[in-house]
Amino acid sequence: MSRVVVVGGGISGLAAAHALASGPNPPQITVLEGSPRLGGKLVGAELEGVPVDLGAESVLARRPEAVDLIRAVGLADDIVHPESLSAGLWIGDQIRAIPPTVMGVPMDPATTIDVLGPEAAEAVAHEADLPVPALTEDVAIGRFVAERMGSAVTDKLIDPLLGGVYAGKAEEISLAAAVPDLYAKLRTAPSLLAATAELREAGKKRAGQPVFAGVVGGINRIITALEQDLIDRGVEIRRNLAVRRITRTATGYSLEAGPVPAPTRLEADAVIVAVPASPAARMLAELVPAASTELAAIEYASMAIVTLAVRKQDWPVEATGSGFLVPSVEGRTIKASTYSHNKWAWSGDAGGELAVLRASVGRIGEEYVLQRSDDELVALAVADLQRAMGLQGPVVGSLVTRWGGGLPQYAVGHLDRIDRVDAAVGAEPGLAVCGAAYRGVGIAACVVSGGQAATRVQAHLKTLETMAT
Repeated sequence: MSRVVVVGGGISGLAAAHALASGPNPPQITVLEGSPRLGGKLVGAELEGVPVDLGAESVLARRPEAVDLIRAVGLADDIVHPESLSAGLWIGDQIRAIPPTVMGVPMDPATTIDVLGPEAAEAVAHEADLPVPALTEDVAIGRFVAERMGSAVTDKLIDPLLGGVYAGKAEEISLAAAVPDLYAKLRTAPSLLAATAELREAGKKRAGQPVFAGVVGGINRIITALEQDLIDRGVEIRRNLAVRRITRTATGYSLEAGPVPAPTRLEADAVIVAVPASPAARMLAELVPAASTELAAIEYASMAIVTLAVRKQDWPVEATGSGFLVPSVEGRTIKASTYSHNKWAWSGDAGGELAVLRASVGRIGEEYVLQRSDDELVALAVADLQRAMGLQGPVVGSLVTRWGGGLPQYAVGHLDRIDRVDAAVGAEPGLAVCGAAYRGVGIAACVVSGGQAATRVQAHLKTLETMAT
């Protein structure tokens, strides 16, 4: 039987292992995870008896792959959708409604007045008077939009909406990688407003379809369900075993893992590398130096999530919807807050007399903020929440979760970089890579990435079988 080793037990690696194990003629599969637990950025806990997600909390429902995986591992009956998606923007002294946008790029100038002000909204309205964009190469979305619509759009809309996804700077994020649909339209559309209008029309076909999905008790439950499913299918899972080196052998690959004085060596016909860019670069340095060099150049941002429990009787009446985002130009500590008990019915029910909310802290270049103690981060987050939405009651419980180097930065030219990685890795039969560092940071994108890696490996194993016969 062919043997495949999957390096990395986050959602990408587990999705790849599941695709292999549930496919035709499944090979012998071993998943190696360097830490004590599986799941990567998907992890949960309890805060004052209420289940909470400490990382990602939802999946994109408009892409079927993640939802299909949730169903496949037995959680179909627990799939839920947000009660509210009406997030706001904390600008000045109040939380304002977010106008219709494509990841922060306005669709209708008239709807931006409250957020941008009359003068900046007028600049947006005249964007169509500028020369045709006719993009032929990737650009930084924040800079491009600022040049055509004014810096206020980048600062107050794109920064919180798109920058929040990556914990990055809108002025440096790749348009082609972060908003590929918009980039494609801008190659032919007469203006940025025309491009967003086309996307708005296309979006009407999906009207009524849920945008996001979650799982009762927290999206982190996917990991436990996936692990059990894999074990039931005969997949071997080994924790606390970090791979340091992958080399070619006469028949496949050799992996060196564990401590240097007493290494563990494994042989495999194929390998899927499903770890962040930096460790992937180290593992592949000898085997695929061209890919290693490209991966080593991908930056990562660090952040933290402050999860709080307060009494529902102290919840401000005016604090409705699912939460709010914060433009970095506002100079606040937090960059967003989610009212979990409002957003997810199960959270509100599980909390009883308690309400759960969370705030995210830290952007790229703000590592100094994360050097504060847990108590200090909680105090800073609470102070911002008091100013933003009038939270006054005592905090009953808190958790601080730090994600050092947690979010890859898609710089200008990112997709070209990934094309070069794919080409280099593709020259090695039976080797594949997947994860958030490549073509999408969300859970759904990672599931897709893992599935594509599995497909590549399956094709290689089929070739080996054909040669053997």
